Formats: sequence, C-alpha cells, structure tokens
Amino acid sequence: MTVKDSNSDRKGELEPGEIHNVLRNDRRRHAIQHLRDADGPLSVDALAEHIATVETGESPPPRDVRKSVYVSLHQTHLPKLDDLEIVDYDQREQVLELRERAEEVEVYMEVVSEDDISWATYYLGVSVLGVVTLLAVQFDLVFVSQFGIEFWSWYLVALFGLSATYHTYSERKYELFE
Repeated sequence: MTVKDSNSDRKGELEPGEIHNVLRNDRRRHAIQHLRDADGPLSVDALAEHIATVETGESPPPRDVRKSVYVSLHQTHLPKLDDLEIVDYDQREQVLELRERAEEVEVYMEVVSEDDISWATYYLGVSVLGVVTLLAVQFDLVFVSQFGIEFWSWYLVALFGLSATYHTYSERKYELFE
C-alpha cells in the first residue's frame, strides 16, 4: 500500500469533532479501510463496488446499490475526505489514495470484522482460560492435574508469547506509516 506524501496547507492536527464526523459514517470508514488495504491508488468505481458488496453481502452487488454508493461517494464522502486532506481525490481521473493525514483517523479505527473478535477480547479469553486451568490443577481435576502446575504455567506463558508475537506481526500489515 502506498500513501501519497502531501505538502499540506493545513496547519496542525484534525480537530476531535472532525475525526468523529469522519468516523461516524459507515461509507467513509469503509473507504478509509479499503484504501488502507489497497496497494496503491484506487478508482472510485472499485471503491463503490467494494462498499456496495459489503453493504449488501452480494457479489456482485445490485447495480442500483452500486450506483447509489458511487453517487454518495462522489458527491459527499470523498470531497469531505479530500477537504480534510485524509485522501487525495482526483475527481477528473476518478482516482484516490490515502494521504499522511489519514494516520490521525486510523488510530481510532480498530478494524474487527463481524465474524472476528478484538485482540482485547482474545487476551481476556486467554486469561480466563489460564485462571480456570490453574484452578483445575489446584483442585486436582482429572485430566488437567496429570501435567502439574509447572507445565500449565509454562504452557500459558508460551501461549501469551506466541499470541503477542502473532498480534504484533498481523498489526504491521495495517499500519499506514512505517
């Protein structure tokens, strides 16, 4: 993914109200997320197709939905993101890409798909599993107590370490700026 470097005329960071306004709309959030995942500039048609697919769950999405998404992106959402210098939107060429300012918005976007859980929930689950396992060893429950508390302690430490390593690796692909 590439991010267009801009020599910004705007001074300072985005206001909290501007960030909230950007993120409160699903189409703007989907646009930023899809641009972040893209490997370079993206056409408005491709973005509209993607967002229409997400909204309808159909691939390809119905033509009227795709057209509705395209019009709202072209007339409302992309000009707003361009004005805030989050994306570079070339209306004549119908091409857009993220700008450096997108980083200010990205920190508020934890992207968790509908079928997924957040990392915070995952680590909470692993912690609960650890407590339950260690209590089971303490109270000599059949299968668990055979291995002893030392084994389970090392197992849980390794599980946390491997999870944190994978978490760190997987988050790198979502970083806008390295």
